[in-house]
Amino acid sequence: MPRILITGNMGYVGPGVVRYLRQEYPQAELIGYDTGFFAHCLTGATRLPELCLDRQLFGDIRELPVALLQGIDVVVNLAAISNDPMGQTYEQITLDVNYLAGVRLARLAKEAGVERFVFASSCSMYGAGGDEAKSENSPLNPLTAYARSKVLSEQALEPLADEQFQITCLRFATACGWSHRLRLDLVVNDFVAGAVASGEISILSDGTPWRPLIHVQDMARAIGWAVQRPRCGCGAAFLAINTGAEVWNYQVRDLAYAVAEALPGTRVSLNAAAPPDKRSYRVDFSLYQQLAPEHQPQRTLPDTIAELRDGLMSMNFRDGSFRTSQLMRLRVLTALRETGELNAALRWALPAATTLPPIETPEYAALAL
Repeated sequence: MPRILITGNMGYVGPGVVRYLRQEYPQAELIGYDTGFFAHCLTGATRLPELCLDRQLFGDIRELPVALLQGIDVVVNLAAISNDPMGQTYEQITLDVNYLAGVRLARLAKEAGVERFVFASSCSMYGAGGDEAKSENSPLNPLTAYARSKVLSEQALEPLADEQFQITCLRFATACGWSHRLRLDLVVNDFVAGAVASGEISILSDGTPWRPLIHVQDMARAIGWAVQRPRCGCGAAFLAINTGAEVWNYQVRDLAYAVAEALPGTRVSLNAAAPPDKRSYRVDFSLYQQLAPEHQPQRTLPDTIAELRDGLMSMNFRDGSFRTSQLMRLRVLTALRETGELNAALRWALPAATTLPPIETPEYAALAL
């Protein structure tokens, strides 16, 4: 049975990936490796998602120990500074974590005899793409540190691939949907949260930019495909592939109106005077449809919206200021920095020495004897 290492498993996408891999490979050894920055950001979980793993290890991908890779068959690298606001705030760290540390991990994995490396890439590398659907051969135009980190990673990973070391870069559409570590700093999730909390959706642009989307559960299905994709025929040693579905290409305003339809009474406001949002791209997913016919996205936009609505309502979510809450990943990092738990390099600070008072109860005394 395979031994699979999943880095960055305690984020938004990881819980669904872990659950899916456990279902598909019940006898596999699944190992998680994560800094734990967002471990406490649980939403609606009835049990810790990591209980599906055989082992959960804590550490920074920038210092992942070589010994951990011994005997591993597959590495799934989800570890990343994961969106544009965090990338803007921590630009160099984004490159260090997403690009340099990820490529180092791949090199170490190859040296250790790992057979397959799955990298969570992004369609955001197409940037200002216009109305023409972008294929894997289209020019790349990354506009943010996050997108640049994905482009640089793919470029550095390609020469590492060979017959013994297969690399799959899944260029995911924008994630959405319910997770046991929900993020609201994603377009559909944000719109549903606004509708549930205040009955309002505020679009910070004129609503015309294109966004391809994919549900987190369908991201897990794609990773399940990459873990076992063929090595012959269409199974190239290196593959960078747009991962999503044509029907999930939407303009932002259409997403907002779809949410408003699912939550009657919701008001949608557009900012027609806003500067144009250059991050606009439609994506061609035909290659993924051809190569992975049994792992195509199954979720729809209406059921994704309903799922988010019902999940938030079950949490009694009423936070109209959710954009400054712990459900926004940048805000979590900011709070950890403010308390001194993370340093400027986004590494855990050493805890201060603490002396606990002695326990002097009769029960404790009896146990000591």
